[in-house]
Amino acid sequence: MAFVKGMWRILVAIKDGLVLLLLLGFFGLLYAALSWSPKPARSVSSGALLLKLDGSIVEQPAEVNPMALLSGSGDRTREYGLADIVAALDAAKDDAKVKAVVLNLDGFVGGGQVALARVGKALDAVRAAKKPVLTFATIYSDDGYQLAAHASESWVNPLGGVAIMGRGGSGLYYKGLIDRLGVNTHVYRVGTYKSFVEPFTRTGQSPEAREANQALANALWEYWQQEVTKARPRAKLATYVADPAAAAEGAGGNLAKAALNAGLVDRLGDEAAFGARVAQLAGEAPDESAAAFATIDLKNYMKAHKPADGGNIGVLTIAGDIVDGEAGPGTAAGDTISKLLRKALAEKDLKALVVRVDSPGGSVMASEKIRSAILEAKADGLPIVVSMGNVAASGGYWVSTPASVIFAEPDTITGSIGVFGILPSFEGTLAKIGVTTDGVKTTPLSGQPDVMAGTSPEFDRIMQLGIEDVYGRFIGLVAQARRKTPAQIDAIAQGRVWDGGTARQIGLVDRFGGLEDAIAEAAKLAKIDPGKAKPYRIAKEPDKFAEFIQSMMEREDGEDVGAPNGSDMLARQAAVQRRWALQALSDVRALVSGAGVRADCLECRGFGAPRVAEAGEERGLVALLMGLWR
Repeated sequence: MAFVKGMWRILVAIKDGLVLLLLLGFFGLLYAALSWSPKPARSVSSGALLLKLDGSIVEQPAEVNPMALLSGSGDRTREYGLADIVAALDAAKDDAKVKAVVLNLDGFVGGGQVALARVGKALDAVRAAKKPVLTFATIYSDDGYQLAAHASESWVNPLGGVAIMGRGGSGLYYKGLIDRLGVNTHVYRVGTYKSFVEPFTRTGQSPEAREANQALANALWEYWQQEVTKARPRAKLATYVADPAAAAEGAGGNLAKAALNAGLVDRLGDEAAFGARVAQLAGEAPDESAAAFATIDLKNYMKAHKPADGGNIGVLTIAGDIVDGEAGPGTAAGDTISKLLRKALAEKDLKALVVRVDSPGGSVMASEKIRSAILEAKADGLPIVVSMGNVAASGGYWVSTPASVIFAEPDTITGSIGVFGILPSFEGTLAKIGVTTDGVKTTPLSGQPDVMAGTSPEFDRIMQLGIEDVYGRFIGLVAQARRKTPAQIDAIAQGRVWDGGTARQIGLVDRFGGLEDAIAEAAKLAKIDPGKAKPYRIAKEPDKFAEFIQSMMEREDGEDVGAPNGSDMLARQAAVQRRWALQALSDVRALVSGAGVRADCLECRGFGAPRVAEAGEERGLVALLMGLWR
């Protein structure tokens, strides 16, 4: 018996040891996953730096949900950080290993004019360093062509073409659907041009909204043409966009040839011909590679050439919708951003603060939280400089008011100084199915807001007064910041959206310039030697596990880095429009869920960089609408 017990103890010990080894192995792998990062630059071979932009260029990429990736429910279209792309291109121009820069734009969905102009400037610097820049696409859209115009060689698939649409287009208006459903939309607003609520209250634009939107579209279109013409003066751009049908007819219906005839592109060729051309310039791919030419991986290269950091000028990014509570990068959550800034102020020896804004606005409460945190930096003696990206409107302008100097670009979208609130009630919907409501009250506000029986006149009046009070506060903040009277600001506010060029003329913006100019100005105000002025980026640390999962999923995809993935013009445009449709559905979701008092800009969303919605969100929105319809 003693022998059996001894053997049992040995077996149990072996079992426990194996379990311990398995646990150690598991946690070792987990640690490796969390601490994983791409190989540094020393592993990068000589060849062409390939920017295969399957997605959009944004100010701050959204945080990836690893569970959505693992379950396959997330939209896999990528977001590329503007600063990362620019830093990689700046490094490439002086890197002897980089023989050429290649842009594959077949999967590119946009980036906004300001961001793309900055990338174009970086591409010009690469060309100035005597390095070729080549682009390929099956279909060049407006945003894609804005980049292609800066190339030394632009290629288009013989079955494709250049589809320049210009600014403008149609939006969705839901009043007919809302009336059919019996929904009563209660709107509280200030601002003649505050058109965010119009899709829920009208069947089309108001005359005031049409006037403002047309002026904005005209201005942005003019700036786009100016930049493209400057980058590619030999192109017959004006003739081509004025009568594209005539250009197509002149080429016998061959859209690619029409683009070539107009000087918009340099060469026609499929991906194989394009790859062979790049191989002539950058070298052949290794035998074991499936690529058509020697390729330097963009992700590794960006990792090895991150934007400069660790300095004494704080750079706080406010990108995406401004929302209450906590959120990851790509969304400007009031609690998250204010905590990040206060932490940086407490732990770092910052001498100045640059606020980079690329947001159409959102929650007033969240905007005020962010503004208050910026004011704390100002109270500590830090000069505050704002740098506006594609969009800095409504709440995006609210958070800009503490600045001593505001930089923007001529095609920055800004202003929209106005406030609104919107609340649906469903008494009409219930009546359609025979449901009524009744109850008792002790005050005029008992049970308010009652979304089942409707709001009371007293509640509506209080809400409108509150909106007017917030608008007055907004006007006051801007007037104090811009050294004008409230009446002067009210005359240019009223919810109207302005292009950056006009905004500078009317005093909402001080100077033209990008983030680098804002950092230089902050250094000057803080009396820092320009040579020692370096940024410290105030941002949430990336999720290592999410990065690891995303990398694994990308490897699983097995993408051929040398092969574009384009389709014909109709399919290409349908894919782009799908993303804007998702944004419209998000607006309906905001109506149903209720979003509080907002300083938001609906029209701004159509001109900025498209953000990627998850497929799960798309299904949820469709289900929501279908449920309302039934």
